[in-house]
Amino acid sequence: MKLFFTSINTKDAIELKKKYQNKYGYNKAEESNVIVAIGGDGFLLKTLHDHKDLQKPIYGINYGSVGFLMNNEIDSDLIETINKSQKIKLNPLNMKAKNINNEIFESIAFNEVSLMRTSYQAAKLKININGVERIKELICDGVLVATPAGSTAYNLSAHGSIIPLDSKLLA
Repeated sequence: MKLFFTSINTKDAIELKKKYQNKYGYNKAEESNVIVAIGGDGFLLKTLHDHKDLQKPIYGINYGSVGFLMNNEIDSDLIETINKSQKIKLNPLNMKAKNINNEIFESIAFNEVSLMRTSYQAAKLKININGVERIKELICDGVLVATPAGSTAYNLSAHGSIIPLDSKLLA
């Protein structure tokens, strides 16, 4: 198994990355079987974004602050641990928004999408999910739609529920 290692820019994470590279080799992300992200939840989400076109599995090791989405560092064989790990597929949100000038903005997010009003007037939003109109008109200051991976971030801060990673729910 070929592993590609990436880490946050802290001393401990960089040292672990070097340790693993010395033990398991240096591989390019494109040539690897698995991408190993060493950091926190935010770094894992950044790694998902940075390498989304490769469609490679990503294994996260917690060297950040929170780590809801990450695994703990282990002393045993990393390849064996990866092979035995539970695999969860994360589906990103594909956001398409249109403003009052009919300008269209598109983006993907593995965590959440938030839209906020930019004037003194309330926003009028229509929400479609998977081509199905879920909310015809929502008059509000803004809205946040979170995937299970994003449910532990801003969604939780806004008193939303934590959603299990393997669920097919949105908050």
